[in-house]
Amino acid sequence: MELITTQSVAEKLTAYLRHELDLPSLVDWAELAMLEAEFEPRHHDEIRDVVSRLGLADVKSFALTWDEIERFLAQLGYAARVEVVSA
Repeated sequence: MELITTQSVAEKLTAYLRHELDLPSLVDWAELAMLEAEFEPRHHDEIRDVVSRLGLADVKSFALTWDEIERFLAQLGYAARVEVVSA
């Protein structure tokens, strides 16, 4: 059984923001995590809250926003920084 940590959730969110992970894959991961994974005991509630919400992100009325992702990362002890570079 996989152990989900604050770091692993932050990594999934980062991959999503970088377009390395698409929304259906993020949702599938979150749904599976809610069913089968264990959450890091020290941060169980924070992780559960974020992962359960990510499992609904494919429903139009629950679409993810930048503000929400930023809030999730803060809940997990992380901060998002944006860097804009020329293409």
